[in-house]
Amino acid sequence: MIRKFISRVLGRNRAGKHGQPAVIGVAQHGLQRDDISRGCQRTIETLQENGYQAYIVGGAVRDLLAGLTPKDFDVATNATPEQVRHCFRRSRIIGRRFQIVHVNIGAETIEVTTFRGHHGEQGGNKAQTDEQGRVLRDNVFGSQAEDAARRDFTVNALYYDPTSETIVDYHHGVADLRQKTLRMIGDPKTRYREDPVRMLRAVRLAAKLSLSIDPEARRPIREMGSLIENVPPSRLFDEMLKLLTSGHAVRCVTQLREEGLHHGLLPLLDVILDQALGERFVMLALETTDRRVREGRPISPGFLFATLLWHEVLAKWEPLKASGEPAIPSLFQAMDEVLDVQAEKLAITRRIAGDIKDIWALQPRFEQRSGKRPYGVLQQPRFKAGYDFLLLRVESGEIEREVGEWWTDFLHASDEARAAMLLPQAPGALKKRRRRRRPTADAGQNSSLPE
Repeated sequence: MIRKFISRVLGRNRAGKHGQPAVIGVAQHGLQRDDISRGCQRTIETLQENGYQAYIVGGAVRDLLAGLTPKDFDVATNATPEQVRHCFRRSRIIGRRFQIVHVNIGAETIEVTTFRGHHGEQGGNKAQTDEQGRVLRDNVFGSQAEDAARRDFTVNALYYDPTSETIVDYHHGVADLRQKTLRMIGDPKTRYREDPVRMLRAVRLAAKLSLSIDPEARRPIREMGSLIENVPPSRLFDEMLKLLTSGHAVRCVTQLREEGLHHGLLPLLDVILDQALGERFVMLALETTDRRVREGRPISPGFLFATLLWHEVLAKWEPLKASGEPAIPSLFQAMDEVLDVQAEKLAITRRIAGDIKDIWALQPRFEQRSGKRPYGVLQQPRFKAGYDFLLLRVESGEIEREVGEWWTDFLHASDEARAAMLLPQAPGALKKRRRRRRPTADAGQNSSLPE
């Protein structure tokens, strides 16, 4: 009833047998041409001047309608990738699973996709799939109506033409967005088999836009969650990174657990959320990340994943130390084991893995507050990240507050104050190894002289 009322208010034609879309004018949707980046406008203008259809599509339209600032703008067109490529000197075709074109306008990179067609029997084409039904490769082109039907959620199947300032809506996405409902296009089970990442995307969009997942789309998630294990680690890492850096990570993680999607994604979501100390640490880290995103401040993926996996490291490190293994070598052994296990699920890049290890390796060094060692810690390239990590450990109750306060004072103290703050060295620590003096040339000659 409410949905029909909103449809009438928006002046839409309901998409019926003939697939007629609703064309919504600026008076109803409120979007302005100036809301669009200059690079995106030029991309669309160029394609239209060459006789092609071109629209801003998907997340950018959805976010603008929700009052959010889009991170980027994607364009959909009826031009093929080769035709798009010929329209722009600074462009290149990328992708194997789906071919797209990256168009460079100034400092902007605009992603341009060709309208997708049906990949099932009804289109006469068959996409390459695996045994679970996940689409591996699919470059079947089609009409705008077919492209809209291929998209995952109704709120993502919106096409905005900045030239006419109209929105083309095939699946009532505007109405669903205003009703705070996330609805799947087509049969949810089929769509999840085609791309299991859609289950994670449903959680992320629902959290980001404060939407309720439609019961028909939500019901299969718990029973089909195991399909995520079939997703390539690199793609799963990208999706998890989007989820955790969305500015709504706490809500996302909470809903992942509610939907039963936490098992197998990250050790944190398997084990840590069932441990009071670990959960507090993780939630503090996610709250900090969310706050930085909302404030427009930079965030570090390395720092974020270091927090998420830390208690897995502790779970392996503590038994090694208890068995008599040296602290630092056993820490590095635990670090490698955790990241090796994680690599089976998420393709964490080498650079991010290096940042993670640097942050973890600093933690035992914060316990050393005597002699010259604290000065050496201050000189470490990843000191600030390691220090912030230390404060999270203090806040969660993992270590004594006095340790964090000492390092905070030491960081901001003068040289004289720092020297006064150093703790007494343990007995025997002052003993130094005598260096063996290397024999010089003269010493070698003199050694042959009689005593």
